[in-house]
Amino acid sequence: MSNDGYDLIVIGGGSGGLACAQRAAEYGAKVALIEAARLGGTCVNVGCVPKKVMWNAAQIAHAAHDAMHYGFDLTLNGHDWDLLRERRDAYVERLNGIYARNLANKKIAVYQGFARFGGPNTVQVADTTLTAPRVVIATGGRPSVPPIPGAELGITSDGFFALRERPARVAVVGSGYIAVEIAGIFTSLGSETSLVLRQDRVLRQFDSMLGDTLMKIMRDEGVEIATQAVPRAVTRDADGTLRLLTEDGRTLGPFDALVWAIGRDPIVHDIGLERAGVRLDDRGYIAVDRHQETNVADIFAIGDVTGRAQLTPVAIAAGRRLADRLWGGMTDRHLDYSDIPTVVFSHPPIGTVGLSETEAVDRYGAAAVKVFTSGFVPMYHALTTRKPRAEMKLVTVGEERRVVGCHVIGAGADEMLQGFAVAVKMRATKRDFDDTIAIHPTSAEEFVTMR
Repeated sequence: MSNDGYDLIVIGGGSGGLACAQRAAEYGAKVALIEAARLGGTCVNVGCVPKKVMWNAAQIAHAAHDAMHYGFDLTLNGHDWDLLRERRDAYVERLNGIYARNLANKKIAVYQGFARFGGPNTVQVADTTLTAPRVVIATGGRPSVPPIPGAELGITSDGFFALRERPARVAVVGSGYIAVEIAGIFTSLGSETSLVLRQDRVLRQFDSMLGDTLMKIMRDEGVEIATQAVPRAVTRDADGTLRLLTEDGRTLGPFDALVWAIGRDPIVHDIGLERAGVRLDDRGYIAVDRHQETNVADIFAIGDVTGRAQLTPVAIAAGRRLADRLWGGMTDRHLDYSDIPTVVFSHPPIGTVGLSETEAVDRYGAAAVKVFTSGFVPMYHALTTRKPRAEMKLVTVGEERRVVGCHVIGAGADEMLQGFAVAVKMRATKRDFDDTIAIHPTSAEEFVTMR
């Protein structure tokens, strides 16, 4: 069976694909969207949204611990992980329904199934063949699993969201934002948590201040951190517990669960890219230009499958800008991938935008870079036994001291960074920050009072 007459076929119903499809439909394009799983993709189903729910629960656990220091007499009777999972999943299911209704309201045809190219303008879904002059690939990625013996005994971030009960002892393998977020959730809700790093620091792609500070706080909160621990194998004991063997001969464990959080792989295999002639880059992602176009005319790719700034808002922005250009008459509309803000929902959270100190020195030279920092215990913790520090940094360049990097770890970092990201994007200077009246008493005021 064939179905012709579409202006656009979007492969993938995640954040980027949905954004592109809906924006194109708003301009009057006839759109078909193909999704093999649940609408919303990674972010809604096994990523940002359920992660934030779990992070909220962990924050409440911290608040309950701190409450006595503010005069509250609380009696806690434990935490019901499975009840939290049920309510979280019900919320996600409601979001799935909202997406479906939005697509129907915009008259976007949704095809459930796995898509494969039959040619540059042809996509097959089961026994249906769709054709359109333009195709957008937004298939996203999936969690990586190392090719070592016993790796299948562990779970990925997808499996984390399927857990029916909280493991008492857990290892999280990885150093990126997913690893530290999951480790923080487990620890806050009562698990004995080990974080296993291949090298010596978490969040190596960010400013070093952030990773160094987070590691100290995590250790203070009870997380065991194993560094220079390259996984060699996973074994299961007779009682069902797991042990992780490392290349240097260590045996870590026993653990009740092990989570792989070592990265994500693009979903590019088995979708027939070779039949469309679409080329991958040397990392295995779909190569695109600044307009998201592949090497094949009128075939585009957006989101994680391109390997560029793998964040939900980035995929959404790229998808909308693509539709603006193709159907909205904005002939050079494209996404600027510089100065993209992001938040790590660790405990405490991290916010960062722009260049790290090292990146600024590499780009502009040490003589042109001046860094301003501030470190303190947030006022919230003045009365608590826990004393996690907040650390903040502004990276500036040139005689005008233009702010090219803004980095913060501490309570409220997730909410305060959005406004400062606007300032960085607008090329604000240190004088602009200095001339802004501080909001007191807050942690954010430190960004405009640094000297």
